[in-house]
Amino acid sequence: MTRLTNKTALITGGTSGIGLETARQFVAEGARVAITGTNPATIEAARAALGPGVLILQADAGNIASQQDIARQVQQAFGKLDILFVNAGVADFRPVEAWDEAGFDRSVAVNLKGPFFLVQALLPVFGNPASVVLNTSINARIGMPNSSVYAATKAGLISLARTLSGELIGRGIRVNAVSPGPISTPLYGKLGLSEADLKAMASGIMDQIPAKRFGQPSEIAKAVVFLASDESAFTVGSELIIDGGMSNL
Repeated sequence: MTRLTNKTALITGGTSGIGLETARQFVAEGARVAITGTNPATIEAARAALGPGVLILQADAGNIASQQDIARQVQQAFGKLDILFVNAGVADFRPVEAWDEAGFDRSVAVNLKGPFFLVQALLPVFGNPASVVLNTSINARIGMPNSSVYAATKAGLISLARTLSGELIGRGIRVNAVSPGPISTPLYGKLGLSEADLKAMASGIMDQIPAKRFGQPSEIAKAVVFLASDESAFTVGSELIIDGGMSNL
């Protein structure tokens, strides 16, 4: 398919999970793609999976100077940017009493501050028209225990999708959000839980999903392709919830 032919795209956190699958679909749709990542192992795996045509940038999603450097490298490589998918994030789940300032600040930096300053840094690089898609989470809406800080950062992104839309649409930049429910990605393996605890958590989550399954990265990626493409030219400041009905309970 060719919905993104002649478009340039940047995907943060594009070396695994939803980001990697979205990069695959963007390439298949004809886009020139750049991705960011931090882990050398997943960077090399992504390089092998996506091929030499994809630009891979090592960058810390929570560091402001890194966002400025990303913008500089993207401008140097592409000249202008048509699509930004803000996907990089950390999922740190703790009971309220277990939080410390360092953990709180890291979640806010990666999930909210970094994305804001990346959009700011890219303002001179965006084409007209351009599309920004923010990857948020259904956790911002369902009040899941132990998700307080994570959910707050994702709620902030949903708010940014609305407010930045109003501010940037005059420049031809559309901003929208996707809010996935539980998706089968390597994210859960990063929570530091034992295999037994992971299985118990997955079973508990499954009971809350009317569709009775976890979503697949490809299902989120297809929605991002739509929001990135000209097919969604009249979609501005919207949030697309993709959660198997979880938030409807």
